[in-house]
Amino acid sequence: MNDFMLTGMREAMSLLQKDGPIAATAKIQQTLQGLMPTGAWFGDTEAPGTAGNTDQAPTARTEPTAMLGDFVPDLLARLGLEAPFIGTSTAPHTETAGDEPPHTAGKFLSGTFTNPAGSRTYKLYVPSAFLGQAQALPLLVMLHGSNQSPDDFAAGTRMNAIAEAEPCLVLYPVQSASANGTRSWNWFNTADQQRDQGEPAIIAGMTREVIATYGVDERRVYCAGLSAGGAMAAIMAATYPELFAAIGIHSGLPYAAASDFLSAFSAMNGGGKPTAAGHLKGMPVIVFHGDRDDTVHPCNSDHIMTQSLPHHSLARHKKGQARAGHGYTRTVHEGPDGQVVAEQWVVHGAGHAWSGGSPSGSFTDGRGPDASQEMMRFFAAHPKPARG
Repeated sequence: MNDFMLTGMREAMSLLQKDGPIAATAKIQQTLQGLMPTGAWFGDTEAPGTAGNTDQAPTARTEPTAMLGDFVPDLLARLGLEAPFIGTSTAPHTETAGDEPPHTAGKFLSGTFTNPAGSRTYKLYVPSAFLGQAQALPLLVMLHGSNQSPDDFAAGTRMNAIAEAEPCLVLYPVQSASANGTRSWNWFNTADQQRDQGEPAIIAGMTREVIATYGVDERRVYCAGLSAGGAMAAIMAATYPELFAAIGIHSGLPYAAASDFLSAFSAMNGGGKPTAAGHLKGMPVIVFHGDRDDTVHPCNSDHIMTQSLPHHSLARHKKGQARAGHGYTRTVHEGPDGQVVAEQWVVHGAGHAWSGGSPSGSFTDGRGPDASQEMMRFFAAHPKPARG
């Protein structure tokens, strides 16, 4: 975080205590306006099928809080403010019966999980092909971004439709508003970056319960997330490596990228330093990031690679073009044994949005390569090794 931002945030907190939330809000908006460029943000706002997608960030003049993005720790709760201050680049998404993509004949169940670390609700997609515990289907844990719900996230990623076509269970843990005012996973809190405590313990416990209840194939359990959910997916890989076979991170950050509210801003803006290499070693990872993401700096995808790759790896680069519009660079990393250990996809021209997603969900960009399909392909190729 630069000095201007740091000073502004400190002054805002001082004003909150002295003059109240209105004065603090004005200071934060003033600080953000000083950091935003003048004129319209880049992006083809006329492209078909992109209305409401997050890569169409508004101008600094109309939305001075946009750079906060969906990673703002519960600043609203701290200031006692309501939704109009939220710096998202899409309008709030309203769930309707038509949001869920077609061909999802399975069951989308609701539940609650509680353990000593806390309690969270969840939704679980059970495909119509599920015949019972003896079937041992794979399980994918999907961690949503801020201001999203499981229904919204499922609609945007089309993951339930994919799970119906290629049978697997999909678990969507739900962040509570009481834990974070923007329903963001608390990836920036040190207490929520540790094994056996905080949100990682809740997500891991919930995952284990689904594994036991539905007879999941324990060699094929995966975790993926968007934005704050992507950052939490990295935390799950670092804290529970025995539980997951591979992870997917979209527009997220590396493990322990921040330790508090202020350092979160630095990490989001590309000023954070990645923690020591090795936290994700041995965990296959596929990463997607738009190179015009002004919410989470694209350099964070490089930091994830630093944490993931073995000391000696071979990188193969390939450029391509999605039929819908965006070009991309795909880098495949192979370990010393020639096996693929990681993939990094940089989507050219894309902002802070799920690549190839459906406009029926929020934070999607249908012009990019299909991140959902590519992640599922990567996961299918990376089960845990059989126990000898």
